[in-house]
Amino acid sequence: MKKIIVTGCNGQLGCAINRQYEGSTDVELVNTDVAQLDITDVDEVLKMVREVKPYAIINCAAHTNVNACETDVDNAYRINAIGPRNLAVAAAETGAKLVQVSTDYVFSGKADRPYLEFDRTDPQGVYGASKLAGENFVRDLGKNYFIIRTAWLYGEGKNFVRTMLRLSETMDTVRVVRDQIGSPTSADELARAIVYLLPTDNYGIFHGTCEGFCSWADFTEEIFRLAGKKTKVEAISTQEYEKDNPSSAPRPAYSVLENYMLKLTTDFRFADWHDAIAEYMKG
Repeated sequence: MKKIIVTGCNGQLGCAINRQYEGSTDVELVNTDVAQLDITDVDEVLKMVREVKPYAIINCAAHTNVNACETDVDNAYRINAIGPRNLAVAAAETGAKLVQVSTDYVFSGKADRPYLEFDRTDPQGVYGASKLAGENFVRDLGKNYFIIRTAWLYGEGKNFVRTMLRLSETMDTVRVVRDQIGSPTSADELARAIVYLLPTDNYGIFHGTCEGFCSWADFTEEIFRLAGKKTKVEAISTQEYEKDNPSSAPRPAYSVLENYMLKLTTDFRFADWHDAIAEYMKG
């Protein structure tokens, strides 16, 4: 039976990966979170990977609090850059495949068309810069790797969808930004893509988001429509939002990723974001 080490197993994507492999007779998941494996400690990583001898490592661990990364810089780089470096070294030594999950924040967010895998990276904050450093370590030190950039991820646990639904319980109107554009992406859809790619030798950098795009305000309206909520959405600018909610990190205005490499090299297709959120809301 093939063993796959999953880091960050309790997060949104880690949970979705577990659902994908549920009942599998040829894959055994070795689930780890920070208590079982500190990916920032190279000796700890090498020890576990040498003992387990995994077929693959799926790295779902990350410091994803974008604002906190601006002040918690060392930790952001430890988790988002050094962690992937350690996993890449261990995977290369043992012959394991490595899946590194990255982000739209590696780009500037100033484009006027969807970003391709071949476009120039230009992170604007610590979160994006640390995730890009992680990508570069994997590219420089890894062998058989898949780097998958995603965006606007939601799944099991704390996320934008559940935050909006919670607010709708006590508020008649919610104010949501209209000038940040992206592709809401289901963790289940991303996990499906990972499970599809993993048995192949189709290595490299991929974009992995649900098809189509919208603003955060549009997304909220669809969430409320599906949930049968009467709460109104007041679409506001980022500038207006930040008057009441000052942010230490710049948010990309345009985060749409084109799944170009998947379309060029595979027949795998992500669901449209409308269909994915409808499926998620069914619970």
